[in-house]
Amino acid sequence: MGAPLGNQNGKKAKRWEGAIARALARVAEGKGVEAGLDPLADKLIQAAQAGEQWALKELGDRLDGKAAQSLTVGGDEEAPLRVKGIVELIRPG
Repeated sequence: MGAPLGNQNGKKAKRWEGAIARALARVAEGKGVEAGLDPLADKLIQAAQAGEQWALKELGDRLDGKAAQSLTVGGDEEAPLRVKGIVELIRPG
């Protein structure tokens, strides 16, 4: 299901993305956004090689994707949480 008619949240995200792309293009002196990203990627790799935990995590997240997060609601191996659903059909009177 899409966002309700008139929702402007997507537009805001694109404005931020556009601002970042323009800044990268300025840094790259007209050589394209990728040329602006290359020195930043080099710094990330250098930080990861230096053992910076945040850089190692970011690198892993970018290469393999973020780790799945588990949802702990309750229960354990001996008494697992069970979900039961009931479907009730009601005919119009």
